[in-house]
Amino acid sequence: MKIVIAPDSFKDSLSAQGVADAIALGLAEVWPDAQLVKCPMADGGEGTVESILAACDGELRRTEVRGPFRATVDAAWGWLPHSHTAIIEMAEASGLQLVPVGQRDACISSTFGTGELIRAALDTGAQRVILAIGGSATNDGGAGAMQALGVRLLDAQGQTLAPGGLALAHLARIDLSEIDPRLATVRFDIAADVNNPLCGPHGASAIFGPQKGASPEQVQQLDRALGHFAEHCAQVLNKDVRDEAGSGAAGGLGFAAKAFLGAQFKSGVDVVAELVGLAEAVAGADLVITGEGRFDAQTLRGKTPFGVARIAQKHGVPVVVLAGTLGEGYQQLYAHGIDAAFALASGPMTLAQACAEAPRLLRERATDIARVWQMAAR
Repeated sequence: MKIVIAPDSFKDSLSAQGVADAIALGLAEVWPDAQLVKCPMADGGEGTVESILAACDGELRRTEVRGPFRATVDAAWGWLPHSHTAIIEMAEASGLQLVPVGQRDACISSTFGTGELIRAALDTGAQRVILAIGGSATNDGGAGAMQALGVRLLDAQGQTLAPGGLALAHLARIDLSEIDPRLATVRFDIAADVNNPLCGPHGASAIFGPQKGASPEQVQQLDRALGHFAEHCAQVLNKDVRDEAGSGAAGGLGFAAKAFLGAQFKSGVDVVAELVGLAEAVAGADLVITGEGRFDAQTLRGKTPFGVARIAQKHGVPVVVLAGTLGEGYQQLYAHGIDAAFALASGPMTLAQACAEAPRLLRERATDIARVWQMAAR
């Protein structure tokens, strides 16, 4: 019997590898001779680098860069030497998790550190950069990242703009004379599940600005500033991508990646699945087990279980989900390749208890699944 174990991480509890290990232990209690294939997964957000490196025998690199508010942070990124591929989680340099709730400020936070990570990848010899852009603390249209890569953004007096999205309202000229020439020879893939445009009621500022500290008035100011930035970019680059799906991802970093780097957008889970060889692993399997911390209707927006199920469907393999919590609307996933879903908790417990006991709970639920499967096969 062949079983593929392809979960995402459980936030604040276990990495995707840890979840897969716990599930494998539970299955082995019932099926000691089964072929258990572990494929730790991610969807382009937190844990993407870790999952890819675990499956691809890559190297973890660390680079000191500027954080969202210029303080130095030690950012991790991944390197696959055989394919000269760098995997960068922009949240490592410009992420919301780096900023305490009371200190979030979408007006001045910058993606400069993400650009520094891209530059570090270029210095290492990257021919392909996979940029996972979930979890940003920024709303600067990717301007900071481009500045780190040599793009000069100047005001009417010829002075370099201050960091942050609000300063873009004062942009008078874009100078590309010092942009890093290596960018033109590198393939950029964006791993994201956000399809918002840059501006407007569904844009980066309106939808994501408030969670990054923007007031209603600041949301309007930021939206106008990003529109002003987009107009200047269109004039210099002879293309306007502000309305393309994904341009509003990561506070507009998606816009800059499309406009300046020619980046191609892909579902985050599809990018990870390609690199870890999930489709090849699923071929010929009897069962796939996936999971995430909270499994609900939002999973349809391209999260790991949804992506795993799509691949399993193509091979006619049933899929079971193990989740920390089954939230509202999770039943909708039954129409998209999920055959059954189970929550971990075996009784009343707090979230802290569930996180602490996740390895045991995963192991026990996996054993339960194996026993039910075994009974049905009699």
